[in-house]
Amino acid sequence: MATAPALYRKLSYKVPEDFEFLGLINEAPSVLIGKPSLDAINFADLRKWMAATGGKVNLANAGLGSASHLCGLIFQSALKTSLATIPYKGTAPAMNDLIGGQVDLMCEQATNAVPQIEGKKVKVFGVTSSQRLQIPVLKDVPTLSEAGLKDFNVQVWHGLYAPKGTPPAALAKLNAALRTALKDPELIKREEALGLSVVKDGRLDPAGHRKFVEAETVRWTKVIKNAGEYAD
Repeated sequence: MATAPALYRKLSYKVPEDFEFLGLINEAPSVLIGKPSLDAINFADLRKWMAATGGKVNLANAGLGSASHLCGLIFQSALKTSLATIPYKGTAPAMNDLIGGQVDLMCEQATNAVPQIEGKKVKVFGVTSSQRLQIPVLKDVPTLSEAGLKDFNVQVWHGLYAPKGTPPAALAKLNAALRTALKDPELIKREEALGLSVVKDGRLDPAGHRKFVEAETVRWTKVIKNAGEYAD
């Protein structure tokens, strides 16, 4: 919703004109992970290692427009450097090559990376949220902001939408159902176990949701155009 207008030359829909906004559901942070043989144990070590390579660092992603790709763009911008970006056709092949040491780093959603971190198949250097995650294996991992990348906050988010022109009564009923669902303790527990945070603020309101998406669109359009990357 926020990145497609900048990523693609042609879209069959317009954001936000073609949608009714119902409310934001959750946010999903990512983690900066590295190959197991990498000679670093924390982010400070990682920066020293990157400097020592003379810029010869490979950064994998799951493909153009993926969460890992966009996170990687922000990461390079924050470091004021350019890394060799290696796109893959999905998270699985990128993760396999990271585990095997064919690539050096990857910024991937925590939900996808936790099993590999738990199995010590990859190293973790930071989380991309504004606060530390409460997943046991990540609770002691600092945010990248704490580690020195000021105000670094990159999260995938999920929202609920309806087609433009949906009757107001139906929209109100759907928003009420969303609010009820996001108060369910069992749902909250399951979301948090996956590293997701349930939205509890004004973005649950349709107007707040729309305002948030508009701000995110401005943010990501700048990032993507500065990188000069787009899809057909």
